[in-house]
Amino acid sequence: PAAVPLRAATSNADWMGSLPAALRSYPLSNLAIPGSHDSFSYWVDEKSPVGPDQATAIKRLARISLVKKIMKKWSVTQNLTFKEQLEGGIRYFDLRVSSKPEEIGQEIYFIHGLFGIKVWDGLKEINTFLEQHPKEVVFLDFNHFYAMDDSHHSFLISRIHSAFGSKLCSAECVEYVTLQYMWEKKHQVLIFYHYPLYREYPFLWPGYKMPAPWANTTNVHELLQFLETTLEERSRYGTFHVSQAILTPRVNTIARHLIRGLKNTLVHRNLPMILNWVKAQKPGVRGVNIITSDFVELDDFAATVIALNDLLLEEDETATTS
Repeated sequence: PAAVPLRAATSNADWMGSLPAALRSYPLSNLAIPGSHDSFSYWVDEKSPVGPDQATAIKRLARISLVKKIMKKWSVTQNLTFKEQLEGGIRYFDLRVSSKPEEIGQEIYFIHGLFGIKVWDGLKEINTFLEQHPKEVVFLDFNHFYAMDDSHHSFLISRIHSAFGSKLCSAECVEYVTLQYMWEKKHQVLIFYHYPLYREYPFLWPGYKMPAPWANTTNVHELLQFLETTLEERSRYGTFHVSQAILTPRVNTIARHLIRGLKNTLVHRNLPMILNWVKAQKPGVRGVNIITSDFVELDDFAATVIALNDLLLEEDETATTS
């Protein structure tokens, strides 16, 4: 299917601000929120060295320029920029970052096999959107760090603070954080930081508050079974929760379909089944919270997730009429 033209997608740019009043006092952990997997991978630099997230064998192979072209086909899991994802309704971003080992200074880049844009440029792009859409809230999940020591982390954390300032929501009990709470405080950003330094900064939430169990399978039936099982376990923890509705290529998948890349091999074929699973979900304490996908522009993924929030209203109506 052709990607939805961006004109149609922009109708999701203010979906949080447009939610019915009843849902504004729901914890954000009980709402259905669309997210993207490897959110920044829409642009990777074929000319850069292979990233420190890759095995030595791949680094050796990547001296051949064709190998980098192939890596790019499998590293790119999104086609839309941050701005386009935000306009399309995506509110959770899965972020993997790295220094460039041969570079002087502390600059940090997004990474997925190959280096992406500077993190600073991505943060500024997100902040510009938030300035224009003051009722929208984003979750930035910094969950993989490569080639970074504490000085790199301090540099990155100061960049995060410079980019968002008072929009940053300091770590609270997950249950307290509702849209109403965020709007009253004029907060719009929750940062999850999977590295011990989070303890030193009130605006960094610990990574364990954002569990994102990963099925690591190419089999769509195994994936859906895994998503069901991890949701059943969810209510014990009182955290946010990510359902990663993604299939992961194995080395032999890549070898068999080298030139086709991730989108043509795994995503197109299985997306209808994955979306059917999404449509059958309910948000809430025992239900889904954040759902992530590859290539979020395909088949109106974000709108499908956002629409699940209507089920919470139906629940409310049933409760008041019974």
